[in-house]
Amino acid sequence: MKKKILIIEDDPLIIKILVFILKKEGYETFVATEGTDGIDQIGKLNPDLIITDIMMPYKSGLEITSFSKKNYPKIPLIIVSSLGTEDHTVIEGFKLGADDFIAKPFNPIELTLRVKRFLL
Repeated sequence: MKKKILIIEDDPLIIKILVFILKKEGYETFVATEGTDGIDQIGKLNPDLIITDIMMPYKSGLEITSFSKKNYPKIPLIIVSSLGTEDHTVIEGFKLGADDFIAKPFNPIELTLRVKRFLL
């Protein structure tokens, strides 16, 4: 059975890149383009991994992280953002329980390796 990855991202180009890379690796991908829909899909899909941006419409990636970790603590969550690791928002994401962080623009090989760490 394919592992399910929920991508919560509002940038159409980043969505295309993530879906392309992850499907090529054999994962089943689902997309939410805003935070409220992303939170709804977490409960419906019960994904094996969540990848979320921080800057999102309606609900931020931090709100998504907080919700996910309170309600589904076993689902690994990776933040993908153009904010650097020193940014207080990214640090807040880790405090809320994010499992990893990948900076945009990202290297496809790095993304694949980080995802595989959680889905082996």
